[in-house]
Amino acid sequence: MRVATWNVNSIRTRVGRVVDWLVREDIDVLAMQEIKCKESQFPFAPFDEAGYDVVLHGLNQWNGVAFASRLPIEDVTRGFDSAPGFGKPDESGALPQEARSLGVTVNGVRLWSLYVPNGRGLTDPHYPYKLDWLAKLAAETSGWLAEHPDQPLALMGDFNIAPLDTDVWDIALFEAHTHVSQPERDAFAAFEKAGLIDALRTRGVEGYTYWDYQQLRFPRNEGMRIDFILGSHGFDELVTAGRIDRDERKGDAPSDHVPVVVDVDLGSLEDDDRPMIF
Repeated sequence: MRVATWNVNSIRTRVGRVVDWLVREDIDVLAMQEIKCKESQFPFAPFDEAGYDVVLHGLNQWNGVAFASRLPIEDVTRGFDSAPGFGKPDESGALPQEARSLGVTVNGVRLWSLYVPNGRGLTDPHYPYKLDWLAKLAAETSGWLAEHPDQPLALMGDFNIAPLDTDVWDIALFEAHTHVSQPERDAFAAFEKAGLIDALRTRGVEGYTYWDYQQLRFPRNEGMRIDFILGSHGFDELVTAGRIDRDERKGDAPSDHVPVVVDVDLGSLEDDDRPMIF
């Protein structure tokens, strides 16, 4: 099973490019972020024609996450229980929820598409929201791993964090900025402490996953590595290969992010007679 994640930066703008890539690269399951639309606006037809079913969590023209799969999708979960909200409180004092997380199960593997809050600036209200959102997700992840220890699990998407200095082209330029602050990196490390493994980094796959549209960042390779596939030990044992598809930042009207891809060998799951928990 070939699984990928891609911040598509508006699916309505890039649907042709995304579907062409799915077919050309023989992708079974794609997690998408920043679809920037609600369900009534999503361009389902090209995916249907290519043999992919789509489930999504989109509330407006911002954020939004989705899955496209040519394999059966089960156990769809929009959002996670403890996710904090952000924005203007309603009459009850509750903060509005954003469309940033979507869970599905495909072939016994639990997958999440995640669009982590950006943070915007170290003094911006979005920054503590980002840290709280990550802390709540890490706690939920620990619970999922404890409750279903035999089920392979992967968190995939745009984490808006560069965990290492080498994950940005010049760390000196990022001083006093988001994405590289120690609290953000500590929040990322909490997922590794919970038992998740970077499926690409541990296999020696290098490279950036994001380049800003401005100032010729891509031609100069002034990028960031902020998109990840973090898997449980059970998931990581199934991964046979991984790659960053840098070429998708080229050509006409690309997203500012590129796909991250892993191949998963489900043979050991099929041969295992232990009951799977869904």
